Amino acid sequence: MTEQTPAAEPTEEQLLAAIDLGSNSFHIVVAQLNQGELRTVDILSDKVQLGAGINNRRILSDEAKQRGIDCLSRFAQRIKDIPKDSVRVVGTNALREAKNSREFIEEAENILGVPLEIIAGREEARLIYLGVSHTLADDKGSRLVIDIGGGSTEFIVGERFEPRAMESLHMGCVSFTKRYFSDDIISTKNFKRAHTAALQELQSIKHYYQELGWDSAVGSSGTIKAVRNACISKGYSEDKITKEALHSLREHILSYSHSSEIEIEGLKPERKKVLPAGIAILCAAFDALNIEEMSFSEGALREGVLYDMAGRLRHEDVRDRTINAIMKRYHVDQEHADRVEQTALLAWAQIKEDWQLSRKHYDMLSWASRTHEIGLTIAHSQFHKHSAYLLTHSDLPGFTTREQLQLATLVRGHRRKFPKDEFKALPKRLQESYRRLCILLRIAVILHRSRSKDRLPAISFSIDNKKLMIEFPDGWLEHHPLTHADLEQETEYLNNADIKLRFK
Repeated sequence: MTEQTPAAEPTEEQLLAAIDLGSNSFHIVVAQLNQGELRTVDILSDKVQLGAGINNRRILSDEAKQRGIDCLSRFAQRIKDIPKDSVRVVGTNALREAKNSREFIEEAENILGVPLEIIAGREEARLIYLGVSHTLADDKGSRLVIDIGGGSTEFIVGERFEPRAMESLHMGCVSFTKRYFSDDIISTKNFKRAHTAALQELQSIKHYYQELGWDSAVGSSGTIKAVRNACISKGYSEDKITKEALHSLREHILSYSHSSEIEIEGLKPERKKVLPAGIAILCAAFDALNIEEMSFSEGALREGVLYDMAGRLRHEDVRDRTINAIMKRYHVDQEHADRVEQTALLAWAQIKEDWQLSRKHYDMLSWASRTHEIGLTIAHSQFHKHSAYLLTHSDLPGFTTREQLQLATLVRGHRRKFPKDEFKALPKRLQESYRRLCILLRIAVILHRSRSKDRLPAISFSIDNKKLMIEFPDGWLEHHPLTHADLEQETEYLNNADIKLRFK
């Protein structure tokens, strides 16, 4: 077998683009990567208010979907000359919550020409912290970062570029506006209800975060930026949001009876509607966590996505650290996993062109090889299903929910009957490539079933008229009857899934 060669990587001095599909606003930031540094060259945003279009049955309205599609049509023109591998699109709370989000996702992907990744709340928190950290001085000391979005609010405690605690709570300026300020009516009663609801959400993290402590508090994104600017505009503070300034702003907002009446210099008209709810959430955070003052950072989710992409180009992929951590947590046999991984990737290298497998497939096959046995910690019986469950439902920093599903699907299918129905849960454009990756993982596992430390002989993998061909040195299979029997059984398993395997 020849040594595997990863697919070509993007070069430096290129453009990267991050698109953030938030519950309140859609944003795109384009930056140039040069010598490891990112320089922003373009920013666009649109108040789509996707979250406002979700009803109490969690159905996203046609009107909201159309607002989003119209916005993405404009974004598509901006990224059409940027390589697809240099564009990343992430969706947050609204697309996590909507039951019919898949329809929107498919249409968005057709327009943009790149995958739309729905990220979990804690992954959103990690990326926000990364974006904020890169805009602040690299000082010692821990910081609390708060980001109030349209449908969720993220709380992160960390130091420098490493988060120590991350949480995403189900409260946001759009969802709280719908719930507590319906018809844009402002009243003390409505404000107290929103404030109390936010305090109740904060109960789950209040004591733990206070025990961790922090040296400074930082806010990010539109709501906190609007609050800070309003405090400065009204003369309540000079730069930071202080507790006194926030309370003064709250009293000023309560002097109005309708959000359309709010008059604050510099406040955008579209921000008026969601500002009372945002202030209620921020007041609750100040009260529950005993915050005295908060600075503002221009960094946010989209900047975090950019820096995460740049890190992957420099081989600083947080997903590798996540996989290593989960291997340790579930006591994986490292040497055996390494042997399975090497064989699977060598097979990938030999047939990648015939099967149209890319660098992304290489990474996913590598991670699946390293984690396929984590379910043994639960039980040997059906351990491949246990492994898939853990990969699906664990918090895996760096992975999107779709990537977790892809990884879990590979691991779920690595032994016994080929689970062809499982692959139907993946987007149609991914199903065939992941079926092929799963076959490579299955073959690698079979070849290392004895868990021997002896090196395998030179094995040739090729594609012949849609059949996967495996060729061993003369006489090797005769001296390894277990492998021969396993490959015969595998031929039957794959044949039942309409996949042809031949070996000699």
